[in-house]
Amino acid sequence: MMKSTLVILSIAAAPCTAFAPSSPAPHRAATDLSATTDRRAMIASTLTAAASVAASSSPALALETYLTEPTEEFKESERQRLEFRRKQLALKGEFVKVIARLTTESTTEEQLIGDLEELRGLVVKTGGLPIGIKKEEMYKVIRSKKAKGFWPTNVEIAYQGLKSEIRYQQSPNTEKDLENPL
Repeated sequence: MMKSTLVILSIAAAPCTAFAPSSPAPHRAATDLSATTDRRAMIASTLTAAASVAASSSPALALETYLTEPTEEFKESERQRLEFRRKQLALKGEFVKVIARLTTESTTEEQLIGDLEELRGLVVKTGGLPIGIKKEEMYKVIRSKKAKGFWPTNVEIAYQGLKSEIRYQQSPNTEKDLENPL
């Protein structure tokens, strides 16, 4: 209300010159051109003021109002987001345990293959990697273990199987074109 009052006052102050005489002559003839121009200017400024007042009071141009309390839909969305985040953190914890065991504790071929197969099972279970585990970072950690020495052929096969499973889970192409050999 205060805003619209200020708009009306500022518009009303602008066309006040339309009512003042343009020359010091006390009387004018009815056919005087300047009197007609003043009347036209007065009518134009009045219409402009009326249009401005109408536009400022229309609900389409009113300021947006924000809610003070969250809606039920928003609360439900936040609950689902928090639940998803908890699950992802738990899955990330499982991945981190297996990767740490692979890089620090596993020394035999069976242990290495077991850890890689467990990682592959976690990838299948989660449908990919959880939030916070980056594919390239995980590959770097595993390759650093490979570079340290003992890495038999069967362990390499399990590692390549893990990589192919991650690739499939991140981009499953189940629609095969049997007629196109490429």
